[in-house]
Amino acid sequence: MEVIVFLPILFFSIVLHEFAHGLAAYRMGDDTAYLSGRLTLNPLHHIDPIGTLAVPAFCWLIGMPLFGWAKPVPINPLRLPSPRRDMGKVAFAGPAANLLLAVLCVLVMKIFLLSQSFFSARALEQIFVFLQYAMFINIFLAVFNLMPIPPLDGGRIVTAILPMRTALAYDGFFGRYGMFVVLALILTGAVKYFLLPPTLLLVGIFSKFLM
Repeated sequence: MEVIVFLPILFFSIVLHEFAHGLAAYRMGDDTAYLSGRLTLNPLHHIDPIGTLAVPAFCWLIGMPLFGWAKPVPINPLRLPSPRRDMGKVAFAGPAANLLLAVLCVLVMKIFLLSQSFFSARALEQIFVFLQYAMFINIFLAVFNLMPIPPLDGGRIVTAILPMRTALAYDGFFGRYGMFVVLALILTGAVKYFLLPPTLLLVGIFSKFLM
């Protein structure tokens, strides 16, 4: 039953993530995502068989928090004013969107807390379970995508700020093996040991606002 409730949150969160990439690129002059019909919040345009379907199912089976990713939005760096630097900005837009959604969840929870006299205890409990998961999964997605491993956003951010020669070597290595590293971390369950500590730290910081 929880999966039925939480999957729509996950899907919307990862679609918003990709939409933010496309929107950031579009505002900097690259309309590739727009022309390809990917500058949309329609989840059908962003489904990735592995990241949107297989990985969430695997996480559910092994008892990990449900997370995943959508099909990457097409970006043409050559259409950006400063391709290498701007690709770092485009990469950061995705995790930033997830963190902003997490902040929004906290603000909505705060509003419900301040007006709790208008709701039954059962209704408030269900609302908070929904919003707490949405906050958690968006922070988790942001932290996951900020891992400094191309093709994840963190890897692209690192590539954008490293000196050119170092960036080329870094991207060259992880361009071949990065996805295998990411999949190995997920399939072995090791990813939670890297991601849960910073995720729980941020959840704790966000939750202090509710006190």
